Amino acid sequence: MTRKKIGFLGPPGTFTEEALISAVEADKSKLVPLTSIQEVIAAVERLEVDKGIVPIENSIEGSVNATLDMLAFEANLLIEREVVTPVVNNLIGRRGTKRDRVTTVISHPQATAQCRNYIAREFPGANIEAANSTAEAVKIVAGRQGGEAVAIGTSLAAKLYGLNVLERKIQDFPDNRTRFVIIGREMPKRTGYDKTSIVCFIHEDRPGSLLQILQEFAYRSINLTKIQSRPTRKTLGEYCFFLDMEGHVEDANVAEALKCLRCKIRQVKLLGSYPRARVGKA
Repeated sequence: MTRKKIGFLGPPGTFTEEALISAVEADKSKLVPLTSIQEVIAAVERLEVDKGIVPIENSIEGSVNATLDMLAFEANLLIEREVVTPVVNNLIGRRGTKRDRVTTVISHPQATAQCRNYIAREFPGANIEAANSTAEAVKIVAGRQGGEAVAIGTSLAAKLYGLNVLERKIQDFPDNRTRFVIIGREMPKRTGYDKTSIVCFIHEDRPGSLLQILQEFAYRSINLTKIQSRPTRKTLGEYCFFLDMEGHVEDANVAEALKCLRCKIRQVKLLGSYPRARVGKA
């Protein structure tokens, strides 16, 4: 049987790759590093890879908007599974790096945001440089000549690119977790411990629009685990609503709620109905 190609946010050594390896038995030769979240999702859409894994939410910084927007507006794919993993941010640099000479801290914006207080305390006045991924940040530091730069990333990336972990666990909050989603075209079967994700587009902004949506779930005792609004990209002040709920589209109450909702609002886009991750204590 041919092993499926799985795209992930690269280069090798990212938190995304760590989450993928922890969750899926995959031939590493079939793991395809890509340059951005958008490119991972686009590669699945173009059939260049069979599936992809991308971050969608962090316990400190909230939703990853690049993922939400791609799934809502630019792709017709389904979330097939969620993976929730602890995230350990490490300070990475060359051997002998002197902290008082560090001028630049490089990482993915989500990672630097998760270490905001640490950076302000340890490197006041340092330039914060954005990279497409934490592993790319480590790779940049490894190849940079002149000036003192450090990266925030994984211990795996430090090993891959020949750098040292200067300090471990530098995130501002110890219980730092990221929720990743595996995307593809398949609808997983009902397991009895599932989650469904949708996007709701209303006809027009008027009083009670969100209440009209929420009532369908309240009436049927469906627990919503997440509610978020995002701009529709059409006009200023026009929003859509992302909802995660407990249950599967094959559950009678969820199916009925979505059917009634489609009669009331302009569009309901199903992002997926998939097994919920079982999350224990960190």
